Amino acid sequence: MRKLLPFSMLLFSCAAVAGNIDAVPACYSEKMPAQKTATDTEIFVVIDQTTLFNSGLKQSIADNVRSFLIPGNAFSVMQFSAFTQGHYTDVLVSGKLDPILVKAARDDVSKPVLNKFDQCMTAQPRLAGQLVGGAMKTAFGDSSSDIAKSDIFASLKDISGKVRQSAAQHKVVLLASDMLENSSVTSFYAKQSVRQIDSEKELKLVADNQLFGDFGGARVYVIGAGLLAEDAKQRKGIYRPIQTMQALSRFWTGYFQKSNAELAEFGQPALLNPIH
Repeated sequence: MRKLLPFSMLLFSCAAVAGNIDAVPACYSEKMPAQKTATDTEIFVVIDQTTLFNSGLKQSIADNVRSFLIPGNAFSVMQFSAFTQGHYTDVLVSGKLDPILVKAARDDVSKPVLNKFDQCMTAQPRLAGQLVGGAMKTAFGDSSSDIAKSDIFASLKDISGKVRQSAAQHKVVLLASDMLENSSVTSFYAKQSVRQIDSEKELKLVADNQLFGDFGGARVYVIGAGLLAEDAKQRKGIYRPIQTMQALSRFWTGYFQKSNAELAEFGQPALLNPIH
């Protein structure tokens, strides 16, 4: 079984290389033309910089992403927060892993070229992991509980356009966020805690402000729902009534349905199952 790097080592290994688009060099060349194969799955790791995550949740994100870094897939790491100076929606890194060369095509390639190609293909997932780790370190490193607002609706509308434009056959969004809107449109807070929202009323506010997106049929997994900065200060965190979390889940289920996506799991805060 392949040994998995802990999240801290994954971040350290490539902290300086994030910030690249199409960051994984292709293994195919003029001597070995690329097959015309559509990307199977693209995973979008979307990190809300207004949410503070502990090491366990960060490791869970890294572990879930790693399983997608295989031949034929693509990845993007994005960050967002409020629309304030120094904090904005941004693609930190993206890349694509080449598809496997079919056996029939391998027989037509010289051994030296094939050996070089195989070495490159072996290195691609490792490089992709380092790139993702570096980008995640950047996003988490700039996260802060001092950002007064959290424009989740507007940010997700912007991000949905990037997801929709992906040429991948399957689109998966791993959204790391407390999912607590706090903007000029509405606020999910009350007295530094999570308030019990009226999901239908809040969905109408989103519609009235034209803030639904279009994720192109993506599956969405949320990790971190309901997290508060106060949780990190107390060993047992802050209690949230089940009715409050149920209302939050109903709202986001409706939001993603109206934004051409499926909310596959709503982690409160952790995911109970591996993403797929």
